Amino acid sequence: MARAFLFVLDSVGIGGAEDAHEFGDEGSNTIGHIASVCASGGGDQDGLRNGPLKLPNLEKYGLGFAAELACGSAPTGFTFSETAEAGWAAAKEVSRGKDTITGHWEMAGVPLDKDWGYFPKTVPAFPDDLIDAIIKGGELPGLLACKHASGTGVIDDYGDEHIQSGKPIVYTSTDSVLQIAAHEDFFGLERLYKLCALTRKLVDPLNIGRVIARPFLGKSRDSFERTANRRDYSVPPPQPTLLDRLEDDDRSIFAVGKIADIFAHRGVTDVRKANGNDAMTDATLQAMDDASDGDFVFTNFVDFDQLYGHRRDVPGYANCLEEFDKRLPELLAKLRDGDMMIITADHGNDPTWTGTEHTREQVPVLVIGPSLPTGNLGQRDTFADIGATVAKHLGLSSGPHGTSLI
Repeated sequence: MARAFLFVLDSVGIGGAEDAHEFGDEGSNTIGHIASVCASGGGDQDGLRNGPLKLPNLEKYGLGFAAELACGSAPTGFTFSETAEAGWAAAKEVSRGKDTITGHWEMAGVPLDKDWGYFPKTVPAFPDDLIDAIIKGGELPGLLACKHASGTGVIDDYGDEHIQSGKPIVYTSTDSVLQIAAHEDFFGLERLYKLCALTRKLVDPLNIGRVIARPFLGKSRDSFERTANRRDYSVPPPQPTLLDRLEDDDRSIFAVGKIADIFAHRGVTDVRKANGNDAMTDATLQAMDDASDGDFVFTNFVDFDQLYGHRRDVPGYANCLEEFDKRLPELLAKLRDGDMMIITADHGNDPTWTGTEHTREQVPVLVIGPSLPTGNLGQRDTFADIGATVAKHLGLSSGPHGTSLI
């Protein structure tokens, strides 16, 4: 029996979303704009990278073809052979969102038919009764920030006061999320987790998708750094996902990175955590070694989004793409006869765009395997086609959403 591997390059969108204007993102194109900036020299950074964007392995497996299908033009500097060594497609999102949970749930076969709840761009962004309940339930002296903010910037701005006062830093974004940052030593990691679990219950009536624990270390603004001990407290999916169906069929589901948190630890049999894309690749390689026939490995490579997209760092994003591309052959070498690997994304995060939030874009779908079809697999109307493809490959019956690409 075959194995399946689904690798999400977090935020690596390819533009061309027909409804991007409804999200204020018309014209956004993560890969396309990074490639254009790099070709013009704007992606250069001493000691990091220089010149055009170089992704020979991802190009070989159809990334450029998928991008051209999505938005009508190939990324600047991409070179094309007549055919790719994989099946390739561009996928649209039908759910009303451009966040991590929405993208992952849809690709696992559960599109959302209603929108999440969101916090307004006011100060404070949270209702007074919610703020009071968090303070009372957590036995806190108060809260800091309580507004829309970037995750790294808000720690720089409030980290010193947090350490001195014991007040956690609470913030949100245009996603359906409430995030709580606190120092691992001065506040305590387990205390932070307990506070986030309490807050998860408090925001359920508001239909908020995630509460995220954002622990950090360091003694001052110059040394503050978020750690790998992030934990997401997500709403469970409203219907059984691909993961649930695999678990019901006695398969092993390896969740690498934040996948288990995204699915509220439902349908996951083996959790592998790591910090950073390189460590995530190492953990994925080990999971591929450990996976038996019929098993599924699901990885989110978060650095593109977390470290560079939200910070609007084009050279950093470009370098991150190139570093992943260099390691892709290691993942490909683990494929056995009958295996399937799909490389995709969950949304965009164009580092040339205004603001610091995700962008509504189509995503690439690269379907790779020794005996799988190559060439154009078409423009797909939902991310759910990804989950349907994995299900068919692993011998599961069709779910209620999505159509297999193969």
